[in-house]
Amino acid sequence: MRKNTTKQLFLASILWFSFYANAQQPNPPGQVKGNEKPKNEAYLFAHMTHSDYGRLYYSVSLDGLHWENLNNGKRVFEDYKGHPDICKGPDGKYYIAGNTGDDAKSINIWVSDDLITWKKHSDYTPDLKSTPDYSNALQRIGAPKLYYDEPSQKFIMTWHTPHLEGTKEDGERYWASQRTLYVLSKDLKTFEGTPKRLFDWDMGTIDVFIRKVGDSYYAVIKDETYPTLYWTTGKTIRIAKSKSLLGPYSLPQQSISPNFREAPMLIPSPDDKIWYMYYEQYPGVSYGLSIADNLNGPWFQASGYTFFSDWDKYSLPEKVRHGCMITISKKEYDSLVKKFGIVKDVKK
Repeated sequence: MRKNTTKQLFLASILWFSFYANAQQPNPPGQVKGNEKPKNEAYLFAHMTHSDYGRLYYSVSLDGLHWENLNNGKRVFEDYKGHPDICKGPDGKYYIAGNTGDDAKSINIWVSDDLITWKKHSDYTPDLKSTPDYSNALQRIGAPKLYYDEPSQKFIMTWHTPHLEGTKEDGERYWASQRTLYVLSKDLKTFEGTPKRLFDWDMGTIDVFIRKVGDSYYAVIKDETYPTLYWTTGKTIRIAKSKSLLGPYSLPQQSISPNFREAPMLIPSPDDKIWYMYYEQYPGVSYGLSIADNLNGPWFQASGYTFFSDWDKYSLPEKVRHGCMITISKKEYDSLVKKFGIVKDVKK
């Protein structure tokens, strides 16, 4: 009996080892084949770094999966400070929003023709306490983000503002009290009215940005409620949906990411048929990547940061942190590489 059991265990070990040795992660869908021309030719990741929080760095990619530092891993624009977020306006120019800190009173906006040279465009100082149904807002502005809405021909700028201070006993209540506010603008120089709350439901949200796909608007959010057995979606990336830019937005869908992820970024794949959603495991531990063929999901997670070359399906430079990813042309990619130079495996 003991002899048979030993033999069974030996055979099971061989089968397990064989399966493990041959197991593979599928390659992420969305890449072009052969000489097919990609619809999305190249990508820019504008970000900060773990050691230089709030300053502007660039990384680039040709496939949306493998990213390389520019400028030898050094800053690309000394004047900028904030959580980088870039959007392209109707005039073909790029706009980037930031602020000097969450306690700063103004949001600062720069403009660029080529993503290389930036010049100051405007400052916006919201009267946070004038926000309807949010007169208890604290003077905090977190991670301003931009989106140009073609149907309304307006920019929408979103950010998060809390209404409760943290305490020694309960520091989390500060984050749980974050609400997403917005303002509209035709030109990012003049702004329409007072800030307003984006969602009519009451839940902590940060890092919110909006995209329109088809007939629907999608608000990509970080659920800022603390995770528990009874709120399992806490500190994850989720999506709410609306038929209108200003809502009402649905309650957020199920989590796209594991817990304790933030700063989501969304790009279309090179063939424009798949979505890649990146998010940071904070504080600066790693980046995750979830993939779907539409923003309603379902999403699956790609394998990365295993440090086994045949299992890692995406890669980012070491120590990159919050930012935004946008599509750019191959000509713009070449200009950025020519200006700043591309360096692989920069260690910081």
